[in-house]
Amino acid sequence: MTMALRLFALLALFAASATDVRAQAPSLKGFGIVLLHGKGGSPTSMIEGLAESLRKEDALVEAPELPWSRRRMYDATYDQAMAEIDLAVQKLKWAGATRIVIAGHSLGANAAIGYAARREGLFAVIALAPGHLPEAWALRLRTKSALTRARKLVAVGKGDVPGSFPDLAQGIPFVVTATPLVYLSMFDPEGPAVIPRNAAAMGEVPFLWVVGVADPIFFHGRDYAFDLAAKHPKSKYLVIPGLHLTTPFQARGAIIDWLKSL
Repeated sequence: MTMALRLFALLALFAASATDVRAQAPSLKGFGIVLLHGKGGSPTSMIEGLAESLRKEDALVEAPELPWSRRRMYDATYDQAMAEIDLAVQKLKWAGATRIVIAGHSLGANAAIGYAARREGLFAVIALAPGHLPEAWALRLRTKSALTRARKLVAVGKGDVPGSFPDLAQGIPFVVTATPLVYLSMFDPEGPAVIPRNAAAMGEVPFLWVVGVADPIFFHGRDYAFDLAAKHPKSKYLVIPGLHLTTPFQARGAIIDWLKSL
């Protein structure tokens, strides 16, 4: 090969490499990501590894403690949780973030979808192993009589009086203390926490849904809620070989690559 041909080949290779670099952002600088934990969790459980990986890519991350944390466990309604997420978003904007992403795990994924259904201006939405399905038969069977009791208490003016109510997490039943109003907001099958309804109300925004093959919601399929969202060319339904609790950590590389591709 002549020197001229070698030089041409080298320039062509450099041009192709430059194109690949331009196709994906070198970091997540400018991104502000609100990371929402799951039921009974905290900002430092299950999502901590993902948060660390995002920060290493220069993203700003806020991980608020939400009304369904182990410590708080239903001390505010679903809509009040949306207001708490508003505050996290505002903190990111104050810190200089211009691309706001709402990401959540399990019940946090439910809330991320719910937030996107109620707010505009988001850069992307990420749902990791979405959970808490008030309309699904398992939770309805567990909560049916309790919901009737909660409605009666609200009707007689006792909606703000705490009481004991049933809950379910990954098939494990347990009891929580909550006011009837809060309980209804979280568990009513016609209420604000229903994922398919919220997905259908989302604007046209890049939407990443990640689910492990060993996660119960995997068997609901993409038509359960993902396909109900407004279509966006960058939206993606991703199946990984993971469990419900490990999805945020196992998917961290794929999440970062997807965000860089936007």
